[in-house]
Parts: sequence; C-alpha cells; structure tokens
Amino acid sequence: MIKLKKILVWFRNDLRLHDNEMLVEAIAKSDSILPVYVFDPRYVEQTTHGTLKSGLLRQKFLRESIADLRSSFQKLGGNLLVLEGRPEELLPELVERYDIAEVYHHREVGPEETEISAHVEDQLWKLRINLRHFIGHTLYNKEDLPFPIKDIPDVFTQFKKKTERDAIVKACFLAPEVINFTELEDWGELPLLNDAGGEDPFLRGGEREGLLHLNALLEEGSLVYQKIQGKAAAGLPAFSSKLSAWLAHGCLSPRMVYWLVKDAEDKFGTNQNFNQILLGLLWRDYFRFMFKKHGLDFFNDAQLDFEQSSPEQEEKDLLDQWKQGRTGHPVVDNYMKELNETGFIPYPARLLTATFLIYILKISWVRGAAYFQDKLIDYAPASNWCNWAIVAGGGKDQRSGKNAFDLEKQFKLLNLDPEDSPLVN
Repeated sequence: MIKLKKILVWFRNDLRLHDNEMLVEAIAKSDSILPVYVFDPRYVEQTTHGTLKSGLLRQKFLRESIADLRSSFQKLGGNLLVLEGRPEELLPELVERYDIAEVYHHREVGPEETEISAHVEDQLWKLRINLRHFIGHTLYNKEDLPFPIKDIPDVFTQFKKKTERDAIVKACFLAPEVINFTELEDWGELPLLNDAGGEDPFLRGGEREGLLHLNALLEEGSLVYQKIQGKAAAGLPAFSSKLSAWLAHGCLSPRMVYWLVKDAEDKFGTNQNFNQILLGLLWRDYFRFMFKKHGLDFFNDAQLDFEQSSPEQEEKDLLDQWKQGRTGHPVVDNYMKELNETGFIPYPARLLTATFLIYILKISWVRGAAYFQDKLIDYAPASNWCNWAIVAGGGKDQRSGKNAFDLEKQFKLLNLDPEDSPLVN
C-alpha cells in the first residue's frame, strides 16, 4: 500500500493565496495539504505597560483576514483548520493524528514570534518531523541580497543603493487553482469578539479586500496620480496608500504591490506617490533585516526599558492624556483620536505624535511603542519598534535616521519649542 504524503501548512502573517511560495511548494511536494491557523492567546495578553499586545481593531482585521482565507480554500473544495491554543502543543498533536510528513511555515523576525517557532521546531523534532522555513514577507528574499545578513549595511541609504543596483525583485508566484486537501470532519470555528469598535470599519481584512484596494489605488484618475504643488498642497494631508495593514497580515505580497506599481508606471509614468510606496516597501525590508541581523541590540542607543517600573502618577496622567487625545495640542489630539477610532494614522502623524510624547512630555518611547502595538491594525514588530527607536535617537543608522527623522522639522510642524511645558487640560 502506497503511503500518501501529507504536509501541514501553518499560516501566521501570510494570509493569502497569491505569491505564497510556502503554499505552492507544499502543494507540489505532497499528495494533500492541511492548512492550519492557530489563535495563540499570547498575542492578546496584556503587556507590562498596561496595553494589549493586540487590540480589538487589529483582532477584528485579523479575524476577517482568516475568514477570507478560509473562504478562498472552500472555493477550491477544502477548508482552513482553525484552532485556539499554543502552536507548540497543537501542531505536534495534528502531526500524529493525521500522519503528517512535514510542517511548512513562514519565518518571522520578532523575538516572540521567533521563540514560538523554536518551541514548535523542538517539539516536532522529538517526532522526527521537519519544520521547513520560508520567507515571504519581504520585497527581497535574503538569498537575493548582494550581501549575507551579517554584512547588511546598517546605513539605510547604502542598503537601498546596493539592493536596487545589484538585486532583483522576483516575479510573483501564481495563486494555486487546484489543491488537494486532507479530509477532516471538524475544521473549527473562528473565535468571536465581544466588541470590535463599531459596525463600519475603517479597513476590512482579507486578501480579496487588499487586492481590491490595491487595484483601486492604481486605477487611472485615482488620488495616487494627483499632483498638487505649492500653496495648494500646504493644507492638505499627505498622501497615504493605506496598504500597510494588508501587508502586515500578509494579505498582500510586497512583490505584488511592487510589480503592480511598476505596471502603472509603465502606463502612466512615474510620480512621487509611486516612489513613496516603493520606498516604504524598502524600509519594511530594511527593518526586518535589521531585526534579523541585530535582534534587540538594534535598540541599545534608544535605552530600551521593557522592564521599567510603573510610571509616577504625574507621568501616568500625561501618558493617559496623550493616549486619549487630551493633551491640549490640537494636532496631536486629533491624530490620537483618529488612531483610537480607526487603528490607523499616516506615517507623518506617527512621527508627530511620537515626537510630542518623547520630547515634549518627556515619556519613554517604549510606552508609546507599546500603545501603538495595541492600537495599530498594521502593527508589524520590526517596523513599529524600529521607527519608534529612530525617533528616540536610537537605531544602528544615525546618519539615515537623522535624514528620515528631522526633529527640528517635527517641532516646527507642532509649532512647539522643545523647552516649552506641555499644555495639559
């Protein structure tokens, strides 16, 4: 009797069918696949700063993204197994129950995510089962870079110059049209949320919604093509593609974004907004590779204080006012209220609110980063913590950090002097 090879595909922040090498490879190397998503309770725990690791708005976006992936599999005659618990406990059980030959997953770079992968790998190794790692979150795969991870330039401008000159962005893997699924009787239920911040979400999760948004963004006549210069542009908000939430959850591939932007450039010509989208993709890569290269050492100059004791009452009051948008500064307050209501504010707004917290209120950047981790629907560990560290004067690239973050410019935009006392209501 011929033994059929089954591969378990462990989904994490890669919730899509398009450009998913892990999925394509699993289909090619198996007789059937078992797609699995595990809701890990550790990702919704409270932090030492009194914030959640994942707030309700991001939990809702994630749930919508998983539901969309499940729907895509159902259209192909299968399903997505949804479980709650710790992957290092649940995945080995599935391996034994369904006679799984291998487990595939995408490698992460955040400390907690990496530790969970290590625990899974240890438990699978006891069963003599291989955990195969894939990379699918970046524009450039590490093997495509013109240097090994240990030699990646710490200076962003050098990283950008060398990758754009000596590396290529690969073509996207096509979404599979035929999949053989392992047969299960019970595929599990998606957990319910008690309160997700209203019935009219700012953005909806899922690959389908992400692709619709991307295509609409690049349609002829959309805002991405508008060129407003001079005084007319002064009072308008900066352009934002709003792609980051789908990128963070893996509903959109950065390579898909890159190639569709390039197609639009071929049709309509280059423009500054296209350049900003592509630059944003490159910064995402840079921060992930910095995490891979340095780990928490990246933050040494920014005085990382995860274990810092609770703030004094006066500082706590100021921090709460910042969180709630009650500082008395209208620009900061409007952005913080927008963050709380929608889970999103554009990059310039993140710089302004971070500047105010660190340099005007004199509060640790770690507390701000932890709050953004709670509230942002597009939270990604490398981008969030590295950006906050740069505002706080840290990071490994002091030269590019200063170019990317101009403190005096932020004070000018805030119309504040760094020596001023904060206005508190």
